[in-house]
Amino acid sequence: MTDNSYRVIEVVGTSKVGSDEAIANAVRRASETVENLDWFEVVQIKGHIVDGAVDHFQVDLKLGFRLNPVS
Repeated sequence: MTDNSYRVIEVVGTSKVGSDEAIANAVRRASETVENLDWFEVVQIKGHIVDGAVDHFQVDLKLGFRLNPVS
């Protein structure tokens, strides 16, 4: 097993469907610009209420990605 070093960034995923989709949206979008994504941690779940019902989900995530080895 190799020793790895990681960098952690914070992102917010959103969805009108649910928190699981908000997480998936955040990971999908981050993976378009960040290499070596390995893990996520849900920091906070928030939402917006309209007329007594949940209208929108926001999930704050920490994403960890492996740093490339130094040659």
